[in-house]
Amino acid sequence: MSNPALPRQLNLALGHRESFDRADFLCGPSNETALALIDRWTDWPTRAIALIGPEGSGKSHLAAVWAKAAGAQVIAAGAIEAASVPEALSAGAVAIEDADRGELDEAALFHLINLAREQSAYVLITARTAPAGWPTKLPDLASRLRALPVVTIDAPDDALLAAVLVKLFADRQLAVDERLIEFLLRRIERSFAAARAAVAELDREAMRLKRPVNRALAADVLRGRAP
Repeated sequence: MSNPALPRQLNLALGHRESFDRADFLCGPSNETALALIDRWTDWPTRAIALIGPEGSGKSHLAAVWAKAAGAQVIAAGAIEAASVPEALSAGAVAIEDADRGELDEAALFHLINLAREQSAYVLITARTAPAGWPTKLPDLASRLRALPVVTIDAPDDALLAAVLVKLFADRQLAVDERLIEFLLRRIERSFAAARAAVAELDREAMRLKRPVNRALAADVLRGRAP
């Protein structure tokens, strides 16, 4: 049965890159609280906030939107060094990306959080998991992280996941129809990462096989029958 919420022809072309503009962030029940956090950042109850969610859920998109609005720098957590902390906070706001991945200079992050408090600077930290659960070795940093308010992006519902699929195809200049979107919704994991992976795989196989991106291709690819 067709879904009346989906247009009959989803033929969009937004360019080859994925846009991180505010207007291109797709909002639904799973992320509306996180979006409100970014839109009303001057009203945060505390100047430092943790934004968490699964891979590909839109954390980097929201961090980019916030950085543009707040004039903030965006820094990978692994790139933070004690000597660079004053410069990182020079704009009065900084976004720290992927704080629970890879090597982290705990002393430098502790220094950044403390200096931000002293300067009343804003800090947005993105991660996949809540800071309270990170295997932090520095007790003072662990205490600071446990005190951070946390806003979570949850798994998407079908309507949001469908819109995300359409956007991901459009970012690759691929015209898709309702039948393909409905087919994918019934077969992929309910996550943004799975949607991203499915779109990338279909694009790759379409170019390799010189076939259109449609339900028939998706059926072959997902069943492992593409030659």
